[in-house]
Amino acid sequence: MRDLGVGFGYLMKGQRWVAQHGKQYGWGLLPGLITLVLYAAALVSLALWGGDLVGWATPFADDWSSPWQGVFRGFLTALLFALALLLSVLTFTAVTLLIGEPFYESLSEQVDISEGGHAPESGLPLWRDLWISARDSLRIVVRALVWGVLLFALGFIPVVGQTVVPVIGFCVTGFFLVEELTAVALQRRGVELRERLALLRARKTLAWGFGTPLAVAFLVPFVAVFLMPGAVAGATLMARDLMGENDERTEDGDGSRTAVAGA
Repeated sequence: MRDLGVGFGYLMKGQRWVAQHGKQYGWGLLPGLITLVLYAAALVSLALWGGDLVGWATPFADDWSSPWQGVFRGFLTALLFALALLLSVLTFTAVTLLIGEPFYESLSEQVDISEGGHAPESGLPLWRDLWISARDSLRIVVRALVWGVLLFALGFIPVVGQTVVPVIGFCVTGFFLVEELTAVALQRRGVELRERLALLRARKTLAWGFGTPLAVAFLVPFVAVFLMPGAVAGATLMARDLMGENDERTEDGDGSRTAVAGA
C-alpha cells in the first residue's frame, strides 16, 4: 500500500516540475487544447444529430405507436451519447499524446536530464516512433474499451453497480492512463508494450496511486488539458522508478533531500 502514496507523489512532483519550467509547460498545453477542440466538436455534433442517426439506424421502429417509438429511440440516443463520453475519457490521453508526440518527448527528455543528467534515446526516426506510439495506443484503447463495456454493463446491477463498479472503473482507467503516459519515457528506452504492462502489473498500487486521481480529474477534459504536461513529467519520474534508475533519495522542490519509497 505504500506505493499508493509514492505514485501520488510522482503525480504531484510532475506538476511542480512543469510549474517551475514555464516554457515546457506552455508548449505542453497545445496538444491538449487541440484534442479538446476536436472532441468538443464531435460531442456537440452528436448531441445535435444523434437522434437523426438513431432514427436512420432503426427503420424498423418507424411504424411503432407513440410513446414506444420515442422512448426506444430516446434511450438509444442517450446510450449512444453516454458511450461517446466514455470513449472520449478513455481515448483523450492517447489522442493527446499522439498529437503532441514531439512536445511530450521533449518535455520527458528534459525531466530525465534534470533527474539523471542524460536522456535515453530510442535511436529511431520520428516517423517510426509515431507509428509505434499509434499502434500501441490502439492496442491499449481496445483493452480499455473492453473493460469499459464490461463495467458499463455491470453498472446496471443494483447497489453494486452504483458503488463498487465506479471505483473499479476509476482504478482500471487510471491503470491505462499510466500505461499511456509512461510509454513516452519507456518507449525511448526500447521497452515494448508487453514489457510495459508487465512492469505496471507488478506494481499495481504504484500505478493506481498515480493514475486513479488523474482519472477522476480527467473526467473534466478542460482540466485534463492543464494537467497533461505535469502528468507526462510525473510519468517520466515513475518510468525511472520502474526501470530502477532513480536514486534512493531525491531532491524536493525546496532543495531538501528526502527518501523516495520504491525508487
